[in-house]
Amino acid sequence: MDQYFLNLMADLREQEVLDLTKEKIASGVDHLEILDSARAAMEIVGKRFEVGEYFLPDLIMAGEILRGVSELVKPYIKQKEETKKKGRVIIATVEGDIHDIGKDIVVFMLDVNGYEVYDLGVDVPAKRIVEKIKDVSPQVVGLSGFLTLAFDAMKKTVEEIERAGLRDVIKIMIGGGQIDERVREYVKADAYGKDAIAAVNLCKKWI
Repeated sequence: MDQYFLNLMADLREQEVLDLTKEKIASGVDHLEILDSARAAMEIVGKRFEVGEYFLPDLIMAGEILRGVSELVKPYIKQKEETKKKGRVIIATVEGDIHDIGKDIVVFMLDVNGYEVYDLGVDVPAKRIVEKIKDVSPQVVGLSGFLTLAFDAMKKTVEEIERAGLRDVIKIMIGGGQIDERVREYVKADAYGKDAIAAVNLCKKWI
């Protein structure tokens, strides 16, 4: 892992990060190593936000830098991926929550690991998620929420899935800033993941 790259990204120095990303690609650095450094930088950004060193605009800026790095690296990773997808996953930030940085990292990591990902975006009502499950028949549904108010929305979403008779045919994972085992039990999800790598590992286990 490149500590210099990690520090630049954690300090939100966008152009320097993008320039260095291009240099790394040109010099043949492993593309997944670049993404691993970016993921580690996002963890630092998240911690700085938690302690009040960073604020919402900083989170948004970090997300934009991540997207820029992803767009540069993704084509090269896709060249190595098999065309056949490993499985289908629906991802959404639940109703009442508009945070998407963590969700976007999960979507990206699942995509480059060969999964067909349906990203429904943020502030997504439970009924829309149920409709999408009926439409694409995923094996896994991922619910994201950064705010504590998202817990009730996650619980409502799982209940809607149960009412639709779909709960037994899918696995549900949840993730976000305050998620832990107690929240998982409250929501009645199958598992929670602390980061994007955990989400990928859960999908590998379930699909």
